[in-house]
Amino acid sequence: MSAECQSADTPCSPDDSDAPDRPKAPATINTEWLSDCSGCHITIVDLHEKILSILDSVTLQRCPVLTDIKDYPPATIGLVSGAIRNVHDRQAAIEMRKSCDHIIAWGSCAVFGGPAGAGNLHTSDEIADAVYLHNKTTVSAPTPTREVSPLESTVSPIDTVIDVDLYLPGCPPHPAFVLDALLSLLEGRPPKATQESVCGHCRRQMRKTDVTAIRSGSDGVADAQNCFLSQGYVCMGSVTIDRCLAPCPQNGVPCTGCAGATMQVLTEPNRDIRTEIADRMSRLTHIPYADIVKEIERTAKSHYSYTMATKMIGDKPTFLIKRWIVEADQDYEGTRYDCKH
Repeated sequence: MSAECQSADTPCSPDDSDAPDRPKAPATINTEWLSDCSGCHITIVDLHEKILSILDSVTLQRCPVLTDIKDYPPATIGLVSGAIRNVHDRQAAIEMRKSCDHIIAWGSCAVFGGPAGAGNLHTSDEIADAVYLHNKTTVSAPTPTREVSPLESTVSPIDTVIDVDLYLPGCPPHPAFVLDALLSLLEGRPPKATQESVCGHCRRQMRKTDVTAIRSGSDGVADAQNCFLSQGYVCMGSVTIDRCLAPCPQNGVPCTGCAGATMQVLTEPNRDIRTEIADRMSRLTHIPYADIVKEIERTAKSHYSYTMATKMIGDKPTFLIKRWIVEADQDYEGTRYDCKH
């Protein structure tokens, strides 16, 4: 992924080789849905009346939630959501790249690997065993062997398989960013999206407080005026790129980092999600820095869930999630033993 989280080169406009007095054919759009939840495709509907501003300029062709086109017709723009999790995902991504002039990695799963990236912490056999054979909430059944695409050995962002022209993270990205991404390619201009963190759109105020302990959602309702970090809640807004316009913190919910890490965290080897949050939070409160780091490590599957599959996080020397999980499990088992005795 490029350091600017957008096209490495200036995006090209659709073919304008026709004579000026000849009307241009409308640009065409294909979309593909790989391993994800479909949320990114719903943002097309969430454009509401704004979609009319682009439908005059484009023809929506292949779109799994709206059309019944199974093949990959030639298109100007391709939006690909979801991570590469199985053989089908890989083949579909390759077909989209072949058929589309420009590819947008659409959503955090396509850009970073998304929550499916947690699969990289386990083998395929371990996952199948947990899902089908020893699952406490379902009836045990044999692992499917037919009509199911085989899992790949790892979960990965789509740019490990195909070239990407523009990256649009988010879970899902706010419709305003989707619209701007499409228009930027159609108009041949850079996207308007900035590298601001979620804090840039949050109205809460960072203040030094006397808070001495980390709090969770079960510890009461947070004050609506002050920053979550100031109140002892772990919020990821300061380390998350804004592709959402901060709806969660503005409605009383700490940011969970669904749009992925900021470029500062992604591109600097010694910067890490947990240490960046701990540095800010310890300065705003009286909670020890080490306690905050330990808490984020204990819940690392949650705090790194959207980005752990990208090498920009996974290959960092500071990213030791398997060790953190073992330590958290040991602490949990120790606590259970103490409670019994």
